[in-house]
Amino acid sequence: MNVQERDLRLDILNTLLTTPHRQLETVAETHQLISEVDPIFYGHLAVWYQRNGDVRDHKEVFIANLLASALTEHRQAGFMLLQELPPYQVARVVDFMKQKRGKLPRSTRTAVQKYLRVRESNPAKFDRAALRARKAMKHLYASLHIKPSERANAILFRDQPPTDSLAFVLKRLAKTETALEQAQIIVEYKLPYTIAIGAIKQLTPTVLVALINAMSAQEVINNLKSLKARGAMDHPEVKALIDSKLEAAASSNRVAALKATSAIDTSKFDAETATRLEAVTNQQIKRRGTIKRSTGLLVDKSSSMTQAIEVGKRLAALVSGIMEAELFVYAFDTMPYEIKADGKELTDWEKAFQHMKASGCTSIGCAVAAMQKRQQVVEQFIIVTDEGDNTNPYFVDAYKAYCEAMNVKPDVVIVRVGSYCDYVERNLREQKVSVDTLVFSGDYYSLPNLVPMLARPSRLELLMEILEVELPRRVA
Repeated sequence: MNVQERDLRLDILNTLLTTPHRQLETVAETHQLISEVDPIFYGHLAVWYQRNGDVRDHKEVFIANLLASALTEHRQAGFMLLQELPPYQVARVVDFMKQKRGKLPRSTRTAVQKYLRVRESNPAKFDRAALRARKAMKHLYASLHIKPSERANAILFRDQPPTDSLAFVLKRLAKTETALEQAQIIVEYKLPYTIAIGAIKQLTPTVLVALINAMSAQEVINNLKSLKARGAMDHPEVKALIDSKLEAAASSNRVAALKATSAIDTSKFDAETATRLEAVTNQQIKRRGTIKRSTGLLVDKSSSMTQAIEVGKRLAALVSGIMEAELFVYAFDTMPYEIKADGKELTDWEKAFQHMKASGCTSIGCAVAAMQKRQQVVEQFIIVTDEGDNTNPYFVDAYKAYCEAMNVKPDVVIVRVGSYCDYVERNLREQKVSVDTLVFSGDYYSLPNLVPMLARPSRLELLMEILEVELPRRVA
């Protein structure tokens, strides 16, 4: 593996830290580059990311590129991966491919047709897809000129759903007068919260219990703000049911790692609920692996580095929960501030960081010098910074002294924030130091993507793991 190819492979891994939700164009160029330079690696990475990644935009671009690939193996993998997506994502993949290429490859239309026919063959599965993603389903049929089945046509286009369909049940729900009857319909047919809520005239505790019972753990987390706004937290029985769903979320393999904490960010909940949400996040992150190498997390608190402080506290919470070795956390400007939390939750680290304000010049090396003085040995450094290292001791000098004094040579991961430069990275590469850089673009939902990179002894080992992932094959 030559240096240029390895750098390109790591470039695409690094972009996985960015999360341009609903902005596929911002990641498409990097995807296109790596798929052209190393198509074999790209195919394995696409499948690996479907299983391990969180960011929907990346998953969609991966599948779109596989479907449009000149390699038969890629097209087959894309065909199979497309079948796993919910309808709205299939529609987004189709629209993205049309936008980029003008028209779809015939094999992609075949993949979508297969997707729709499989759902048509299972009325229960089709009804749920049509209920949750009516607009996307109609778009797929109409834009690709795929003739719907009689049932699909009646539900989606004629608005005359058969009496045994969920669409018909939803019409019944809207006409039902009593809360008890509404609850019975919701329980019997397990109507989705986001759909049923629009048809309900009066939201009573009885109806709320029925709705929450029908929800998955992920749906409860996604709709916590809405549930709270509708008074769900004010009724002990309803609140207890929500709590039980959050407990189930911790062990579920169908819950996205930072969806829970993003719910905390957008709503104000009681301390008990917030704690449960944090527990869900911590348990989900642990499923991604554990960090067995001692780690130094260095957080830039110099002028204009408010974002670095926020990223740093979240990384501290993320990393401390999965550490099986020592973790040392420092904030720095031209002085090092060792930070210790009383626990491993985000609230513990927020309290530990609460007095850190962005100000002063930048000396990344001062934190390293402090660790050397205190005999704190680590195998890797994570630095959250814009790389504006402008005051002695500079990081590259302090790093060299640290290696000689402690008889180690830690890897370095730089998480870039703000208007960053490449000053530190460039100096480290000149010294033949193993350094990777990742650009944080503002979405904390992406931070768990760091875990696979930090949990392995080397980036090369991660790349090798990706190459060992098998591509799914289409069954004739």
